[in-house]
Amino acid sequence: MPEISRIKLARLPTPLQPLDRLSNELGGPRIWIKRDDQTDTVASGNKLRKLEFTVARALAEDANVLITSGGVQSNHCRSTAVVASHLGLQCHLILRGSEPSEVDGNLFLDRLLGARITFLSKEQFRNIDQYLSDIATQYRDRGNTPYSIPIGASDETGIWGYINCCGELKQDFQDRQIQPDYIISAAGSGGTLGGLIIGNVLHEIGSKILAFNVCDDEEYFVNKIREDFKRWEHRYDSPVVTDHLPISVVDGYVGVGYAIAGQPVFNTIRRVAQLEGVILDPVYTGKAFHAMITELKKGRFRESKDIVFIHTGGIYGNFPQKDQFVF
Repeated sequence: MPEISRIKLARLPTPLQPLDRLSNELGGPRIWIKRDDQTDTVASGNKLRKLEFTVARALAEDANVLITSGGVQSNHCRSTAVVASHLGLQCHLILRGSEPSEVDGNLFLDRLLGARITFLSKEQFRNIDQYLSDIATQYRDRGNTPYSIPIGASDETGIWGYINCCGELKQDFQDRQIQPDYIISAAGSGGTLGGLIIGNVLHEIGSKILAFNVCDDEEYFVNKIREDFKRWEHRYDSPVVTDHLPISVVDGYVGVGYAIAGQPVFNTIRRVAQLEGVILDPVYTGKAFHAMITELKKGRFRESKDIVFIHTGGIYGNFPQKDQFVF
């Protein structure tokens, strides 16, 4: 693989953990979980893997301000704020939605970390590129060097995070003497799925890569990831031609919308926590994990011996929705 600039931020490698009590209860394949919720304590999750490459690129361009965007409870924005504080950089977050009366979860941490925050309505957020450009110009006018990171750090640079993760997974599988049929994740901005797809080929893992989208739809993610692939091939000395790589997204589990989960998802989060001591979240991992076990019950993975779910973090997203849990 080509040498890519990277700054070490995450605590790697993360564990690969079997969920044997849950697997026995479901009566299907053995479920394993890649604990990327353990990449850090506060900056935990999949975003940190991506930021190792994205922030390295920002520093190479002498940036002293990181600007990015997401939902009010964005895991990515929180992780970016942590990284900026850790490296002595300024951070400006553009959040979709109105400022809540109670500051909780990721937003509380954003505030604690000193990030500057701009709230935009959903209508305003449709023009996010213009707002990013305008805020970057304001920083330049004050003598700073801003760097704008896309939502989820999901672009041709960020996908290196999960290309690299596939090297870990290959070693995990060798150590555990398993050959999983599927590697499964949530799809929220496309970067994790895109990196897994390329990494699966580069590291010759041989598993099927599958994602459950938690927003938008299958067509959106296929188009978004295809565009990221093209940019990746253009920017880097790629040993992989991506045109015909399969992009498998299982639609139908978004529910009412992004960051809105039904009671069955909260029940799944609670059950996994109590059986395995693993905390999922209602925005990404809980919704995708619930979709996975629903498909399992329908017979989708009946021929599989082992499947792996990527735990992309998100624990802080439980707190603003704590009233949705039934105990």
